[in-house]
Amino acid sequence: MKKYISLIAVLALLYSCGGGDRGQLVGAEGKKWNPEKPYGMTLIPGGAFIMGKSDDDIAGQKNAPPKTVTVRSFYMDETEITNSEYRQFVNYVRDSIVRVNLAIMAELQGAVPGDDGIGEFAFADADPENLTPYEEYMLNTYGQGGPTDDYENRKLNTDVEIYWDTEDYPDVYYAEVMDSMYIPLDEVYNGQRTIDVKKLKFKYSYMDIQAAAKQQGGRSDFIRKEEVAVYPDTTVWIKDFNYSYNEPMHNDYFWHSAFDDYPVVGVSWKQARAFTQWRTKYHNDFRKAKGDANVPSYRLPTEGEWEYAARGGLEGASYPWGGPYTLNDRGCFMANFKPLRGDYAADQALYTVEAKSYDPNDYGLYNMAGNVGEWVDSSYDPGSYEYMSTMNPTVNNPKDRRKVVRGGSWKDVAYFLQVSSRDYEYMDSARSYIGFRTVQDYLGTDVTLNQKNP
Repeated sequence: MKKYISLIAVLALLYSCGGGDRGQLVGAEGKKWNPEKPYGMTLIPGGAFIMGKSDDDIAGQKNAPPKTVTVRSFYMDETEITNSEYRQFVNYVRDSIVRVNLAIMAELQGAVPGDDGIGEFAFADADPENLTPYEEYMLNTYGQGGPTDDYENRKLNTDVEIYWDTEDYPDVYYAEVMDSMYIPLDEVYNGQRTIDVKKLKFKYSYMDIQAAAKQQGGRSDFIRKEEVAVYPDTTVWIKDFNYSYNEPMHNDYFWHSAFDDYPVVGVSWKQARAFTQWRTKYHNDFRKAKGDANVPSYRLPTEGEWEYAARGGLEGASYPWGGPYTLNDRGCFMANFKPLRGDYAADQALYTVEAKSYDPNDYGLYNMAGNVGEWVDSSYDPGSYEYMSTMNPTVNNPKDRRKVVRGGSWKDVAYFLQVSSRDYEYMDSARSYIGFRTVQDYLGTDVTLNQKNP
């Protein structure tokens, strides 16, 4: 009996010592996290500011009365999302769809790696001997065949390179899959056959936290699924301007390398939101492979965040650079817009300019006025300033298809360049003068701009 009691005492001592906490309440270890400034972003320190019109409302909109609000710290893109950056998203979607279709064809044909044909593109979990216990369980539990949607959770083989040159196609099955991705032959002109961009759709799901917090129901009741065609609408350059020759912009603006660093346009609010979901997934997939914790989600800025960032810490200013003028002391325009009653070229540009043009504001943000208007994650309500919160204010009604656009654009007059001016467009509409930039939450609250020191 004494030996038994002694053994229990030793085990208890070992357990206590093994914990390293000496039996004290020290808290459970959380996720390992080192603050990391996202590439191409700058930190906007949280603080309070007067949101809305601080001078006369010349246009008489009466939709932005002054109101003191406070926002938390966040990271924001230094520039609008460029054509090159958005093409990375489009190419990811394109390649993913191709790989899924190739893997499905390989499975239907019973092809496996090693046959030098389409089998090289088979699902990575097609060989039972290479499965981890988890992968084997998931495959047995959730199936391994059926319609395309049933393959969403299958593991793709990304080690093998996709062949785009028809001379490199390994077999007829590969050719069949690739042929299905291109426009039909009877729609080809001038010998150019291109990818059918209507097939480039990005699927994602998310939880509607706002609805879940305010309504009764199970978790599954608030899971939302979206499928968004991601290719920008290049026809906006023609549809937005009647009796105007803009075909070169339609033909070349998005895909030609000469416009790589120009802001992407022709993107709807839905597409901009899908981009933020992909950017989050893309970053987290990389971190997961390294064993690192997930990053906070990328998203569109709220209307309050956008105006706070655009002001650059200047109180009561009309423009990101202060104001009230749009010219600097050398007589040069400070932004890309439509000055002098329609002299588009007076500001050194006819259409858009490179995303990193003109001088940045005091937060290091470029083109927060002019160039392209920017989607924000807020619904437009002329009276929203009257009832929105004074802490991290935003109004986003899922049933309201009108979404706020801020900053003015290359085709707008100076009024819309003012940091307090509000405009809107419908969420499924795309324009040649609307783009976007993204933000990411800053973890922690120790960065504030106007904190009061005792």
